[in-house]
Amino acid sequence: MSENTKKYNVAIAGATGAVGGAMLEVLQRRNFPINELRLLASERSIGKKIKFDGREIVVQLLSEDAFENIDIALFSAGATRSLDFAPAAAKAGAVVIDNSSAYRMDPEIPLIVPEVNPEAIAQYKNHGIIANPNCSTIQMLVALKPILDKVGIKRLVISTYQAVSGTGADAIKELDAQTKAYAKGEEMKASVYPHQIAFNCLPQIDTFLENGYTKEEMKMVNETRKIFDDDSIAITATAVRVPVFYGHSESINVETKSEISVAEVKKLLASAPGVKLVDDPEKGHYPLATDCEGEFETLVGRIRKDESIENGLNLWVVSDNILKGAALNTVQIAEVIIKDYK
Repeated sequence: MSENTKKYNVAIAGATGAVGGAMLEVLQRRNFPINELRLLASERSIGKKIKFDGREIVVQLLSEDAFENIDIALFSAGATRSLDFAPAAAKAGAVVIDNSSAYRMDPEIPLIVPEVNPEAIAQYKNHGIIANPNCSTIQMLVALKPILDKVGIKRLVISTYQAVSGTGADAIKELDAQTKAYAKGEEMKASVYPHQIAFNCLPQIDTFLENGYTKEEMKMVNETRKIFDDDSIAITATAVRVPVFYGHSESINVETKSEISVAEVKKLLASAPGVKLVDDPEKGHYPLATDCEGEFETLVGRIRKDESIENGLNLWVVSDNILKGAALNTVQIAEVIIKDYK
C-alpha cells in the first residue's frame, strides 16, 4: 500500500452480490484508505444495510447519478449494468474498475493483473475504465509471468476445473441441494446447469461458439494474448465445471521458447509476487481447492518436465476464484491507482 495518507471516496456497484461482498472484505483486510463508501445495487436491494468496518451502510440505487464525488468505482454488477453505468461513473470523475466481461477485449481499455502488467494501468486515461480479467485467466497469468519473463512462452495447453461459485449463489445452492438429495436417495434437480453438477464434471462453461469452443475457453485465449501483449502465443483450453464450492484448479502445459529447469522454475515462483509455492508431492503437499479459500495468493505446485516435447513444463495452479479471481484483483488495481495516479 501507498504511504499516502489521503483517503478516497469509493463506490461498489453490485455491492449485495457475492463478489461485492468479497470486495468489502478485501478493502477491510487490506486497510484501503476510504473516506466515503457508497454501496450501490438494483431496486430490490435499496435500503438494505451492510456492515463495514464497524458501521452500517445503507444500499443505494445504482444509477447514472450515483457517482458524484466518487474517486474509484468498483463494478461487479454484470456486463449489462457495466455498459449502462460505467461510462457515467467515469464521466463523473471516478476511475472505474470493472469485473465483468463488458470491456475486457476493447483495445482502448486496459485489461490488468497487477502482478503481470501494471504498466498498462496508465491506459485508463483513455476512457476512465479498467477491466478485470476472467478469474481463470488471472490465476494462470500470475503463475506464468515469471516463466514468460525468463524464457518466453511459445504454447499453452490448459484444462480448468472450476468451482460452482464462479457461476454465482444459485449454483452454490444447487450443488448443495443435489448433494443432500443424493444422500437421501432423492431426485437431483438441475436448473442452473444443463446437467447434474453433484458428483459430475461438466465440460461446458458458458455457451458454445462456432469453432466448438466455449466462451470461457476463448476468454482465456484472447485475454492471455492481450495481457501478455503477444498474439504469437499458441493457446488452447478446455474449461470444466466441477462439484467444488470455491477454488478454481488448472492443469497448465507450457512450452517455453528456451530451456529452463524445474529447479529454476520453482526458485522463480517461490519469490514471485502473488504466488505461494506448494510443491512437495512426496509428502502430499500440492495445491488444493480446499486450501485456497480465503487466501490472497495463487497456489502453484506439481511442477515437472513434460517429457513428450522439448522445453515443456506442467504446472497445477489453484486460486480462490472469488478473491484473486475477482475482488482481490480489483482492489489491487485500485491500490496501484491511488499509489501512482491519484
